[in-house]
Amino acid sequence: MTAALALVVAVAALTGHTLVNAVAWLRRPAAGPAEVTEAVAVLLPLRDEADRVTPCLRALLAQRGVPDLRIVVLDDGSGDGTAEVVRAVAGADPRVTLLTGVAPPPGWLGKPHACWQLATRTDPAPTVLAFVDADVVLTPYAVAAAVTELRAAGVTLLSPYPRIVARTAADRLVQPLLQWLWLTFLPLRAMERSRRPSLAAAGGQFLVVDRAGYLRAGGHAAVADRVLEDIELARAVKRAGGRIALADGSRLASCRMYDDWPQLRDGYTKSLWATFGHPGAAAVVLALLLLLYTAPPLLAVAALAAGAPAVAGAAFLAYLAGVAGRVVSARATGGRAWPDALAHPVSVVVLGWLTVRSYHLRKRRRLTWRGRPVI
Repeated sequence: MTAALALVVAVAALTGHTLVNAVAWLRRPAAGPAEVTEAVAVLLPLRDEADRVTPCLRALLAQRGVPDLRIVVLDDGSGDGTAEVVRAVAGADPRVTLLTGVAPPPGWLGKPHACWQLATRTDPAPTVLAFVDADVVLTPYAVAAAVTELRAAGVTLLSPYPRIVARTAADRLVQPLLQWLWLTFLPLRAMERSRRPSLAAAGGQFLVVDRAGYLRAGGHAAVADRVLEDIELARAVKRAGGRIALADGSRLASCRMYDDWPQLRDGYTKSLWATFGHPGAAAVVLALLLLLYTAPPLLAVAALAAGAPAVAGAAFLAYLAGVAGRVVSARATGGRAWPDALAHPVSVVVLGWLTVRSYHLRKRRRLTWRGRPVI
């Protein structure tokens, strides 16, 4: 009984932290009309994105509230006609510049190299750089609102996390964990105030940075060989004396990260090892997650079968507290709460399996992404 009650207290405390983050500390840029007077460059790295770049680029062309907007697109060695699609969508719009990328040199991974080419080859006039992935679709005032929040917060880097579009069962099991993890375990206000680089988070799908601060931190050249280049860039900004902030960007942008299970599986597999670092640390974190969020419903069933209703009731309360955390996270970030949150214990199991797979393939040097080796 004592162990079951301890589970209830621990999970309830974490859910309470999720609620505090979501209600008190999570920044929410205004979704309505906004206008900025400074020049802004939106940077779009593309590699084999012919099938998905059209909605993204059309949304960029429809941006309002940024009179001096530049859209710089880099075709990073695509073999599917991505550049042709960009030309067809952009037409003769003078705001759009299409660059042809070069292969990453030794020591560079593809995404950081593409972003660095964009940052260094664009016009020097823009004072703000907004990195956007091809799977992101912005609302008309998204760029203006994000830049406004960047300046209002007084930070060098702002990460407005998009609403994740989850359509398949795999999406609905795994994708909501992204927001849930940082809302539950990351002290958002302390992250903003602290100068410790280790206390940092960011999402590369939509990232807005002050250009001078970005260059002072070394830009993507400082994270050339990093799989999680977004988080490492946030850390580089902190090391250079800048500040960072996370924001709920669900009213500004949506993102359909993966089209099917193989893409989702491989996308997480390539990076989870870098998220946790040492395998021992990963084992400890996963063990705690499984204990707190997967064990309670199993314990409840076992206790009922053993004729211990009090223990079963306490374990069930721990399960409900975990479900409540998922609901809070979903409500705060534009996600789907019901009935998906009820499967939270299964989500944690799938995350554990993907993490084990990530370390397994990394050890065998079989991690690849977009046709390029990850390590």
